Amino acid sequence: MSKKTLVSAITAALVVGAASTTFAAANPFSDVPADSWAYDAVSTLAADGVIDGYPDGTYKGQNTMTRYEMAQIVARAMAKTDIEKADKALVDKLAAEFAEELDNLGVRVADLEKKSDNVKWTGELRYRYYDKNHDSDKKADETYNKIMFRLTPQAYIGNSDWVAKARINYLMDVASDSNNINDSSDSDASVDQAYVEGPLGAATVQAGRLPVFTAQGMLFDDRISGAQVSFGDTFKTTLAAGRYSEDSHSSEYTNINAKDITAEYYGIQFDWKATDKMAVNAGYTQLTSIDQGTGLYDDTFENLNDDSLGIWYLGGSYAFDNNVKLVGEYAQSDADAFEKAGIVEVQYKGSDVADPGSWGAYAGYRHLGNNVVIASTYDDASAGQKGYVVGASYVPAENILATIEYFDGKDLDVDQDADKFFGQVEFFF
Repeated sequence: MSKKTLVSAITAALVVGAASTTFAAANPFSDVPADSWAYDAVSTLAADGVIDGYPDGTYKGQNTMTRYEMAQIVARAMAKTDIEKADKALVDKLAAEFAEELDNLGVRVADLEKKSDNVKWTGELRYRYYDKNHDSDKKADETYNKIMFRLTPQAYIGNSDWVAKARINYLMDVASDSNNINDSSDSDASVDQAYVEGPLGAATVQAGRLPVFTAQGMLFDDRISGAQVSFGDTFKTTLAAGRYSEDSHSSEYTNINAKDITAEYYGIQFDWKATDKMAVNAGYTQLTSIDQGTGLYDDTFENLNDDSLGIWYLGGSYAFDNNVKLVGEYAQSDADAFEKAGIVEVQYKGSDVADPGSWGAYAGYRHLGNNVVIASTYDDASAGQKGYVVGASYVPAENILATIEYFDGKDLDVDQDADKFFGQVEFFF
């Protein structure tokens, strides 16, 4: 990137109306005369401390800029506290692009954000609809039609690298359906995450009601009340322990496993980024003191021998190029029935909420045994089902994401047909 190009980009982000500004001060650089097209922009950025020149008092705008020089400018821009919201959004994008260089320069994004605001708020407004059908039991059919408003505050704790995080949900019914087991005349407000996160030696620690994500989401994507420790980079190890109870569960889970089970949770996962294209994961999860008569421990299915369950898993992904990725995962528990789960999925491209017009699609097959899949991340198939899935997502405008998914398969316990249509629109802020 040339400095001339940089002036255009940074000026658009930081200097509002700079082209019409008149400066009484002398030229900041000897090789940028007052009649230069870039004079106003360069002068403003120099006065604000965003850019500087060479020791001989020149700017050398014709020279090619290195990524490290660009990172220095981005760091200075991020440290400014008086820029407009739209300008800050562009600076944040530049920071993401040059994150590695900023890190090598000892510049931490979190440190710079502390200077502008001790508490950072983000969130989303989401509309979700789905329709589930079961040939074996029409009473189990379900239509879901709700809006969720979500806030996710993050507060920096003193001058340390520790932060406090939370997630606040307000769930509202859109329409009533007598067959909808989620119907309620009252809206549902909840705080489903509240935890602290920070470094402890070479590890990153989380404690409180925190999110846990295992086996690429096939096994578990929910909350526990406890602690999680992770360390390593290319080869990462994550340890988690805590209480998994109804207070921790997402209010939107309709799978009986995730809704009703209460247990002690212990887990270890290894993630290895073997190459730029290939990633591998493996792990083990143990649930103990599972409440009898609910969820996994159900005498009618003779699912478990006692009130504990151990699950091991192995999986990974391989990117053939920038557009096509193959994802697979396999897991098995020590239960006597419904003890296996596996997925295979081909992903094409991928939507990015910061890139209007971007889109992605996937197709795959899922076999989700009841006694393995506790609270999966999937919106198409549920635990206790097997079959084919397809889906697509599209970004019509920045920070707006539209998703559709479809499942066609069977319920495992009765081996009869089941299907589901899922649609969602999310607005992020």
